[in-house]
Amino acid sequence: MASTDDRDPRHHTQKMLKALEGIRQHLRDDIQKVEEPQLRAMFETSAEILGALEKAFRDYEQKNEKAWR
Repeated sequence: MASTDDRDPRHHTQKMLKALEGIRQHLRDDIQKVEEPQLRAMFETSAEILGALEKAFRDYEQKNEKAWR
């Protein structure tokens, strides 16, 4: 049987936010470690996309967007 935490949507959004933030930070850190411009651009773009996804998760938690109400 699922625990109370498993049933709480916020529990899951917080776990996903933490994972996304970790990947986004790793990408940003690695931008400084690689020299190939295309790879740097891909890392930067990926980090920006993950940031937008993090915002969507936060908006869901806070019910900021009409779709989440």
